[in-house]
Amino acid sequence: MAPPFRLVRPHRRERAPSPKSLVAATIRSIALLASFAVSPASAALLQPERIAQLFERFDRDGNGKVTQEELSNARLFDRLDRNRDGQITLDEVRSVRGSDQTSDPASSSSESTEAASDDAQRAEEAAAAVAPDADKEIRRGPRRASPVERGIGGFVPDVELTDVRGDRHSLAEVARDKVLVVAATSTGCPLSLKFAPILVETAREFAPRQVAFVIVDSVATDETSEILRLQQDFDRSAICVADPNGSIARQLGLTTTTDTLVADRHRTVVFRGAVDDRFGFGYANPDAKRHYLREAIEAAIEVNSPAVVATDAPGCLLDLPVETADVRTSQVTYHGAISRLIAVHCVECHRRGGVAPFALDSYEAVVSHGAMIRETIERGVMPPWFAVESMPGPSPWANDRSLPEADRRLLFEWLSSDRPLGDPAEAAPPRVFHDGWSIGEPDAVFGFETPVAIPATGTMPYRNVVVETDLPEDRWVSAIEVRPGNPAVVHHVIVSVIPPGADDQADDGVVERQGFWGIYVPGNASLVYPPGYAKRLPKGAHLRFQMHYTPNGRATEDLTRIGVVFADAPPEHEVRVHGLANVRFRIPPHAADHHEQAEIVLPQDVDVLAFLPHMHLRGKSARYSVTSADGERTLLDVPHYDFNWQLLYRYAEPVRLKRGDRLTFQVVFDNSERNPANPNPGETVRWGPQTDDEMLLGYVEYVVPGIEPGEAAPRLPRLPGRLRERLSGAGGRSDAETSGAADSAENAEDDPQDSPPPSPARRPSFDRLDADRDGRVTWEEVRRAFPERGAVLKSLFERLDTDGDGGLDRNEASRLSGG
Repeated sequence: MAPPFRLVRPHRRERAPSPKSLVAATIRSIALLASFAVSPASAALLQPERIAQLFERFDRDGNGKVTQEELSNARLFDRLDRNRDGQITLDEVRSVRGSDQTSDPASSSSESTEAASDDAQRAEEAAAAVAPDADKEIRRGPRRASPVERGIGGFVPDVELTDVRGDRHSLAEVARDKVLVVAATSTGCPLSLKFAPILVETAREFAPRQVAFVIVDSVATDETSEILRLQQDFDRSAICVADPNGSIARQLGLTTTTDTLVADRHRTVVFRGAVDDRFGFGYANPDAKRHYLREAIEAAIEVNSPAVVATDAPGCLLDLPVETADVRTSQVTYHGAISRLIAVHCVECHRRGGVAPFALDSYEAVVSHGAMIRETIERGVMPPWFAVESMPGPSPWANDRSLPEADRRLLFEWLSSDRPLGDPAEAAPPRVFHDGWSIGEPDAVFGFETPVAIPATGTMPYRNVVVETDLPEDRWVSAIEVRPGNPAVVHHVIVSVIPPGADDQADDGVVERQGFWGIYVPGNASLVYPPGYAKRLPKGAHLRFQMHYTPNGRATEDLTRIGVVFADAPPEHEVRVHGLANVRFRIPPHAADHHEQAEIVLPQDVDVLAFLPHMHLRGKSARYSVTSADGERTLLDVPHYDFNWQLLYRYAEPVRLKRGDRLTFQVVFDNSERNPANPNPGETVRWGPQTDDEMLLGYVEYVVPGIEPGEAAPRLPRLPGRLRERLSGAGGRSDAETSGAADSAENAEDDPQDSPPPSPARRPSFDRLDADRDGRVTWEEVRRAFPERGAVLKSLFERLDTDGDGGLDRNEASRLSGG
């Protein structure tokens, strides 16, 4: 068959083989901590903040100590463990740095210093180079920080302020005889937007108690009108200041757009850090466990020391100006290289009118967000692509978003330099985006009848919205696009087809296991199939939109739509989707690495088009593999799964799997306290529809060679042994449908491999299930017979009901035994 899914890239992508986990861990250790030990002089050149950042990468549990388990390189561990107590502290690392500097007599020579500089630069570049394979912190909340590093006990200088309304102030006058709170914010940072209502509430509560609030926006590209809008929210409880050149943030030591400081009535800093821990990188909780800012204000009012005096503040890094002497020049320019790189990898979402919270379509915008660009790339969350390749060579994925290593180095070189603009004559033409449908004008559009209200704050459970299609006949669909009415608050959308007569309000798990029909995540809203491929939309079917909303600080509404393009003729291949599921897992309390899986032995050949792993907040990693006569091979490896990105991984060319191959979906869950998104580490977690439950769903998009479009696959999902016997009068094991979606793992206990055939006395069980003797077994009759298995059986029952009339006749039931 022709390879229909090839994607032409604008430049060649080169890939190196991914190292094995043990080798990768050693490389990461050497690359990162080489910054401390490459040479005595090079260690001295690193700034204290960089040392703290590198140390924090290894201090995974945030207890201020690095153990041998956290740092796998034994030689480096022994070098840094000065007191030989089996753990490394930040002070020990600094002492190595200091003693090496003073003990190296050549460190003062210019030759040695130049060599040390080169060593330090190579160490930094090595750390950046292995960042894609490093332990990415997809989710991270506030962590305690060094009080010394964060300036606790320091004096807040007097700073001249001009608020967003144009009034001038002196910080000393604002804070006279009051507790002072300074909070950084940004109208373009998603975490700042989430914290803004909390800051407003806090200011209104404490301002009458002689607490002065100053809110500082230090992002140059943030619109003044949006800062004015924020000032209106605070009213007179705070002063909002635009700080486009970052001078105020620099003088006050603000580092991110969520950073805060609290000073007592003598302008002595008593706290620096996060507002609270309800929001962070990659997660959002309905309530905070620790209210750092509130606790610090209360303590300052009572002239006490807060229980926690310093944390970091996960947010967008402020790209503050540095001294020219500290910055090296670069031959890489914005117009010559960087604008093109950003256009290819970022601007699709980060543009005016795009789904990202801020634009990156100008030099000023890229400079303003330079620190955050580097930080998110180093953490591996941008561009959003989490697959790693086990084989060298070109990427097998048509929609691969990963940043090539050559582009990464080029961008980091420019960000670390004086960021030259370059010759405007070399500028690339801007990318053009159309406001219309990316799939072209749809043949039909289905959408919400009434808007869904989204609150300003908190978290929302999934909302299921059912939309009628009213199609008079079955239609084949060659392109699908989901368009959120309000992209700023739509996290993701999964659209499922509910056949006519089926229950619109069926259990979420049942519907989800039947597979997605349309999907949306930021930057990926459409499914476009080549000629000869299409999905079926049955006549009279309903579309169920599973909506995941993320409040962003302002109450709003959403009206989501889906557009479809009908195929000109019946396709050669029907695109099918289902989920390889395990609904019986149990994740123990506090388990940090709990492994589960679902699998199936394929009863016939299939061509796999795409994968979409789906878990919830405790999902940590996912892997698809196939075991055949030639051994086991990995099809998709996602070592750092991010619930915030429900990504579809589409093959450039379909992958043929053979009859008898075993397709396995393996996952790891993190139910520990180290997972900041975890709602309750102390509970046992099971399958459930909401985000604080869990799911194990390995979606597979595929076609079945030799099956006519619209024709049911000849082999159906294996049912629990008792139901199979009652319906068909046949024992033994029934093959699963070739979707990679049969619930083989969940049915294993009820379907032993060596089940004996039923006795003749049990053969008329179909009649016993047919309670009303009408020659049909309905879902209600099955549900009454098996009340404890309802959620599992509903999906399988609907798959047996091939004519979609809501009941099974004897012919449909006989298919279980191959009749």
